Amino acid sequence: MLRKLVVLGAILGALGLAGCGSNSPTGKVASSDARGTLLDNPPLRVASANAATFTAQLNSTPSGQQLLQLAGPPACGVDFYYIKYWTIGPDNSPQLASGALMVPTGTSAPCTGPRPIVLYAHGTATQSTYNIADISDTSNPAYTESAMVAAVFAAQGYIVVAPNYLGYDISTLGYHPFLDGAANATDMMDALGAARTALLSTFTPTTSDDGKLYVTGYSEGGYVAMATVKAMQAAGEAVTASAPSSGPYALEAFGDAIFFGQVNLGSTAFGPMTRSSYNHAYGNLHNTPAQVFSATYASGIDSLLPSPEPFASLVQSGKLPQTAFFDSAIPTSATGISAVDTAADQLLALPVSPPYTAAQAALFDTGFGNPYLINNSYRVEYVDDAVVNPDQAEMTLLDPTHPMLTSSNIALAATPAVGLRQDLKLNDMRNSGWAPQEPMLLCGGDQDPTVFFQNTQIMAAEWAPYVQGGLVSELDLNATPSGPFQALQAGFQLTYAGLATVDGPAAIASYHTTEAPFCMAAARGFFAQVP
Repeated sequence: MLRKLVVLGAILGALGLAGCGSNSPTGKVASSDARGTLLDNPPLRVASANAATFTAQLNSTPSGQQLLQLAGPPACGVDFYYIKYWTIGPDNSPQLASGALMVPTGTSAPCTGPRPIVLYAHGTATQSTYNIADISDTSNPAYTESAMVAAVFAAQGYIVVAPNYLGYDISTLGYHPFLDGAANATDMMDALGAARTALLSTFTPTTSDDGKLYVTGYSEGGYVAMATVKAMQAAGEAVTASAPSSGPYALEAFGDAIFFGQVNLGSTAFGPMTRSSYNHAYGNLHNTPAQVFSATYASGIDSLLPSPEPFASLVQSGKLPQTAFFDSAIPTSATGISAVDTAADQLLALPVSPPYTAAQAALFDTGFGNPYLINNSYRVEYVDDAVVNPDQAEMTLLDPTHPMLTSSNIALAATPAVGLRQDLKLNDMRNSGWAPQEPMLLCGGDQDPTVFFQNTQIMAAEWAPYVQGGLVSELDLNATPSGPFQALQAGFQLTYAGLATVDGPAAIASYHTTEAPFCMAAARGFFAQVP
């Protein structure tokens, strides 16, 4: 989820997509702050590149040539527009937000006339200056993701709508509603409504919405994409197909795994963002940060992320630890109930091999240290609750015999008592028993150290009848290549093997970001197969 897009940055960093278009003519500023209202109409055109220019820029570097092999040569040029629109915050207050509208250009058939829309949700951004529309600034923290989306989707004839989310760019909300499914979906739907208005007044009036809508996103964006499909389905709004990728869909089980010691990479950013988001939305995560975070980091942490500063700068200035989520001096449970204390102490222990593999134990061990982020008392409180009120899916995965995940052993906790677990349950995609009504592809990799593949496996088990019936498809990029995406699986494995050859075990830190372009390409291939 953390947007350290190292591999993507290497691919796209030298593209130099600069603003080469002109601003849209002066238009009207909306007087209404109703949801989905476009503020400036026409919107500002930030940049424009034709297909030949885009191709030449990609061909100018070896990494760009690799992207061409994955995304294919651009069939269209792309106009990049900056849209500002009204949405609402979790408290229902009117909020101004921003995002990108990418419109394919050119005279060939895939680039003009009625075209499908891809509604894209971006991955976790720790910098508040994130602006996915600003493709002309290579220092923009959203530049890499913006260029990739343009290459994979817009340059192949898809209109792209990509919000920045509340808490970023011009948003004055003061925090980001991180993993707040309802708030995230509302933002996405309002961006889509505003973009459809903007599309009528762009420099390419012959390019129009053909009525097909595809929803996708990666990492946090994978979660947001799934939440958006759920919300649109509930609202009776049509989605043609979706492709959430590497998202933390099974939030309660994922949270339990982390507090049990399976600390994921990026946890020291995700933890504060989750606390801030849920405390604003629900107000049930203790009264002060000091009750959750260690004294080393508690001061100011609730308003720290997203920050104008890069994550590395926050670590360097001592505001966050790099990886030490928990104390390496392991606490113990003291409920006085023998069975609870024994089970909790086993879950609180440092990860070792077995039951984990040596590589897993080494990875999880990086999440322990001193100074550390989470108070021992809070971790014990959480784990005690998980023992008394278990998430069946996580407990099934912890079983030494590891039975297959099925609908009979993946239920959410019945009555979690700890506020964080209550909020994770509320936002868990298993909650409310919904299922997609249109084709959905779940893409990821089973060695992902940032968003564990168990999230995909749990949702596939939740929707087993839909998987068996072909409505929901599961793609593990790390599996033996086979089926319609075998070329992407082979390409991912070859790419990651190359990283491992150079970096050794440290290559695991790049695994999550290495998946991203391959899942994006898989999404486009999947969408092309849906009538």
